[in-house]
Amino acid sequence: MKIQNVNLEKSENLERHRTQGFSSSKALVVRRGAPFRVSLQLKGQAFNPKTDSLTIKVTLGRLYMVMPVTFSKNVLSSQWKAYMDPEGLNLQNPSIFISSPASASVGCYGFQLCVLTQGSQKTCAFGKFILLCNPWCHEDVVYIPFEDQREEYIQNDSGLLFIGTAMNIVSRPWSFDQFEPGVLEACLDLLQVSPQHQKNGRIDYLNRSNPVYISRVVSAMINSEDDCGVLKGKWTGDFKQGVNPSLWTGSGDILTQWAASGFSPVQFGQCWVFAAVMCTVMRVLGIPCRVVTNFNSAHDTNANLVIEEYYSETGQKLNLSKDTIWNFHVWVECWMTRPDLGSGMDGWQVLDPTPQERSGGVFCCGPAPVKAIKDRRIDLFYDIPFVYAAVNADVHSIVMSEGRVVSYSKDTERVGSLICTKTIGFHRHQNITGDYKSIKSPTSTLSLRSSTSSEDSTLRRGSTKGVLVFLTLDNAPVAGRPVRFTVKVINKQKVAKKMRLHLNAQAKKYNNSPTDTFWETHGVLQLAPMEAKVIQQQILPDQYQCVVGDDLINLAVVLEDMASQERVLASEEFNITSAQLTIQIADKDLIVNKEQTATVIFTNPFSQPVSGVLTVAGAGLTQGKVHFRMLPLRPGGRIEQLITFIPSSVGTKMLQASLSLTNINSTIRGFKMLSVLRA
Repeated sequence: MKIQNVNLEKSENLERHRTQGFSSSKALVVRRGAPFRVSLQLKGQAFNPKTDSLTIKVTLGRLYMVMPVTFSKNVLSSQWKAYMDPEGLNLQNPSIFISSPASASVGCYGFQLCVLTQGSQKTCAFGKFILLCNPWCHEDVVYIPFEDQREEYIQNDSGLLFIGTAMNIVSRPWSFDQFEPGVLEACLDLLQVSPQHQKNGRIDYLNRSNPVYISRVVSAMINSEDDCGVLKGKWTGDFKQGVNPSLWTGSGDILTQWAASGFSPVQFGQCWVFAAVMCTVMRVLGIPCRVVTNFNSAHDTNANLVIEEYYSETGQKLNLSKDTIWNFHVWVECWMTRPDLGSGMDGWQVLDPTPQERSGGVFCCGPAPVKAIKDRRIDLFYDIPFVYAAVNADVHSIVMSEGRVVSYSKDTERVGSLICTKTIGFHRHQNITGDYKSIKSPTSTLSLRSSTSSEDSTLRRGSTKGVLVFLTLDNAPVAGRPVRFTVKVINKQKVAKKMRLHLNAQAKKYNNSPTDTFWETHGVLQLAPMEAKVIQQQILPDQYQCVVGDDLINLAVVLEDMASQERVLASEEFNITSAQLTIQIADKDLIVNKEQTATVIFTNPFSQPVSGVLTVAGAGLTQGKVHFRMLPLRPGGRIEQLITFIPSSVGTKMLQASLSLTNINSTIRGFKMLSVLRA
């Protein structure tokens, strides 16, 4: 008897283990805690259950497990098991089921299958398989209970990232690409080249059973501060040595470029890129994961839960504090139980791969249970104080004049004002702020962010004993149109007042202090007793041309009582929404492996001609990226670009288009969700 062939029954096993997306991988990809079938083709005499025996040796690095093949289907989820099903057993071509524990380590396994005959003849065959976590298995610590959650947080290969500001959210399409060629292998490489594996491969393999351990390794390996990680961060200067983080549209290019380069960090990433790539890696490894945005995210360097912001007496924001508030910060949440902390801390865990502070001596963050953040359990692992401050710090706004404080106000609502993620099954944001913090009911406390009747409006106010000031955006600012806003001043006293009025606008990046003033106006305001006055202002497109790409505007008003020298400040930071590309599809029913046609439409909203490069891509839709050069287009002009593509896989797919303008530092985006059917 000889083993002529081992059939890994790839099609059947991929379907059973819900890993059909990895069909392009040379290895069989299965999930732990569930059996997979291999069939033998024997040459010579048939297998005799009474006289012949089968053993299987499973190896992971230098770790191994040897098990006899039995005829019992009773499988304990806590141990490896190999068995034959006695019903319908074909002795010439027997089938063997191999089942791993629900706590088996993630990685690339080898197996050796040996037949020992009655005459002590031994014949062996070899194979390999990749083992992932299993959120469908009740005994797996990453089990998540509902199928729509598993579809969204494991299987969905596209999604939205949310940036901008809480009052003017920008939805950025992203392709997670977990099923694209080479991505699975790059994610496994990430574990292999980690410092933990390089230091002690055996201990690393043993620890890979635990998603808490895996997630900390991945969090550190996504950035390149301590290791040969995937991405190098860059927040200042130009990006000539690499790619501007705003131009990335998916994780696949980043991960495959990193692996192909011999694990040299890809240049460059910022928070949403770090988080989106980590989301891809975790979904590949079988750990449910989603990308989360925290608007007005505090970086509290001295851990006092207070962020100080300083302004000049004319409303210019000053760079005097080491603490910062990012207009948005993006991290991920992964779903797992936390037996190390107790059942109350199970569920979503914050992990932040953006290098900000060290954790255990390494630039990584988490997993921090969301429940622990809400309950302020700063005694638990990992990094809960840092995340707690990011969503809860108070903001102290201070107006300075000649080195002394002339106005002070406190805002307890601004930080963590909105925390959101993509809604399951829909392309809109889901507000999850209440998972992180108790939502306070509106109060009359001064200087709080207040709600208004329009979702597109924002309101900030300030007050002294005598004067109340409101700063309101009339609507969500859009590129190419004036930014219109209103200042309302109320005299609360029964005496007339003469006020100096200062309005100031500065451009800023989402993660740091503003640059120089680009627009300002000053004047004197006369207020009768108890009078309210409304001042309407606008900043024209030509005046905010310096605000490019994803930049924001810091707008402030300072009023000075000329009699008492009392000053009052109101401020707002906001983004300007870009125009969007429109994508139209010729056929409503898209068929796999059949050529399809789409049209990308762009109308120039700017006051000057624009030109650029249009890029179209979609995982499972296009072979890589398709580029088109756009000739100069006059203001108000419209262009239509026809593209053809052949879908390669069935299911819901995202077709993305991005227009990178060459004469304006801006990228226009659009996406269309397509349903691809079997032929």
